[in-house]
Amino acid sequence: MKHLLILLMTVITVGQATAQKIDYKNNIISVDGKELARVNKIKTNFGLTGNFELYSLSVKKLIIATLATDFVPPNGDNSFYYYRFTFLTANQVGIFPIAKLWSEKSFAKLIGGANIITDDDLNSAKVTEFIAYKSMNPRVAADYTVVQRSLIFPIVLKEDQTIEQERKLIGRFKDLGSVSDVDSYDFSLPNGLTVVKVSFTGGNNAQNFEVYTVKDNDRRIVSLPTKDKVIMASTPANRNEIALGRILRWMVAKGYL
Repeated sequence: MKHLLILLMTVITVGQATAQKIDYKNNIISVDGKELARVNKIKTNFGLTGNFELYSLSVKKLIIATLATDFVPPNGDNSFYYYRFTFLTANQVGIFPIAKLWSEKSFAKLIGGANIITDDDLNSAKVTEFIAYKSMNPRVAADYTVVQRSLIFPIVLKEDQTIEQERKLIGRFKDLGSVSDVDSYDFSLPNGLTVVKVSFTGGNNAQNFEVYTVKDNDRRIVSLPTKDKVIMASTPANRNEIALGRILRWMVAKGYL
């Protein structure tokens, strides 16, 4: 018991000796009472958010940290934002979480505890280690924003499986072939993001189609208005061009393309 107590006291003593005290005051990060670097916050979104710059004490710009809106926090966690850190003098990049509340202090605390600054500059080896241990690999947010469309000009299916309006690309379709008389297709935005998956029977005389919309994770059966006027491409775009045209009209009306 005595030996266990001595070991426990030794661990506590070592932990206290190696603990760092990080302070942030007047835009200066200090570690154990020694000034380390200066932070410059650049307000964005009418001051609701901000980007950060880190300068050495000799006023050399070391890091630029910008809000990374293309990433999704896990499990709907709204307590932090992801930031893209560009380590300028180390030529490296990483993604790190910064708390929404008191974000400037959160950034300062992260940098103060990173131990990546040596002799008033970034230490490349320590930056590499910092990224390896602390950086994140978050899921990219899907951008389902559709291309602005005209209410006058027709939307046309092309032979190269693109979808155009006024000779401008607004989407793509992919023919997945036919299995047991069921034809299947994927529709995607110009950025390549698949938005709708459809399948149907009956070819151009299809009376309905099964649709899966990726954005809202919904699968359902939709009736096809077989008497709608379909504006055809100048050359046949696909064996089921009439049915696809009707499906496309539904997609456009519902805001999926």
